[in-house]
Amino acid sequence: MAKNILGLDLGVSSIGWAYVQEDSKNSADNKIIKLGVRVNPLTVDEQINFEKGKPITTNASRTLARSARRNLQRFKLRRANLIDVLLKNNIIKETDLLTEVGKNSTFQTQEIRAISAKERIDLFEFARVLLLINKKRGYKSSRKAKNEDEGQIIDGMTVAKKLYEENSTPGEYSYQLLQEGKKQLPDFYRSDLQSEFDKVWNFQKQFHPEIFTNELYKTLEGKNKNATWKILELPFSLVGIKQTGTMQEKKIEKYLWRSEAVKKQLNFEILAIVFQEINSNLNNSSGYLGAISDRRKELYFNNQTVGEYLYQQLKKILIQSLKIRFSTDRIIWMSLKKYGKLNLNIIRN
Repeated sequence: MAKNILGLDLGVSSIGWAYVQEDSKNSADNKIIKLGVRVNPLTVDEQINFEKGKPITTNASRTLARSARRNLQRFKLRRANLIDVLLKNNIIKETDLLTEVGKNSTFQTQEIRAISAKERIDLFEFARVLLLINKKRGYKSSRKAKNEDEGQIIDGMTVAKKLYEENSTPGEYSYQLLQEGKKQLPDFYRSDLQSEFDKVWNFQKQFHPEIFTNELYKTLEGKNKNATWKILELPFSLVGIKQTGTMQEKKIEKYLWRSEAVKKQLNFEILAIVFQEINSNLNNSSGYLGAISDRRKELYFNNQTVGEYLYQQLKKILIQSLKIRFSTDRIIWMSLKKYGKLNLNIIRN
């Protein structure tokens, strides 16, 4: 009786196969029905990723390049459409230079954008500001709104303003919501969570200044829940307390401790849990998106526009680069004055 066998040879960049028919009674009747090989040529980088087991297809690089082309094309279309609107409405003329020209003109448009919200600027300067803003399309949040009855507050700025106005912490505010029967809690800005950590730390430090040292504070920065407990285990002489009750009751109790931690002295076991919970919240918040949210909050409370904020940051960078340049020029001048030639050791140091 004939037996059908499919053989596979799996390689890094190819798959060989053969369809064989084997006769159990007479080996002379064994035969290869069909065979072939499928070659999948890989670049050096693709082969390294394949061998490491990284889930990257050979189309990934083409997809990235296509996305870049699309983004560039959309940017060009936005710019062309905006210029067309400005020309039709006589805001600019064909001869207007919508770029930075002249001496010391670096970041000139950013400076104009920064003052445009509070001072009068010319029409062609207004057009330059619009073109600068037009470079970035902005984005819409992908966060899904939840039912207000569930207690989820979507607008983080509303929460931040409430905390600021009531001089409250995320722990205090969350405990208040839980007391009102809310099941879901809002998301908090990273800066508000960090502020809560600092408030708890500074308040409890007055009772045990020899334990709440700067070194211990720095060690706790950026740590997760388990690492926080491990760090505090020795200085706090932790044994561990066991909470009783349902999950919701335990949750309420933890937020009660967080709300009390900025008002009265707590024992080390409870404080360790408080620092665990705050650090856990900080770690669960996105670093990149959290930074964006904190900048939004900073703009609101400083009454700044995006343009003013960006130009302020650019000025800091420029001042820093000038300091470095003048510092280097001074070292070179001192070296030439003293030795008549460059002293590379001074420059290196």
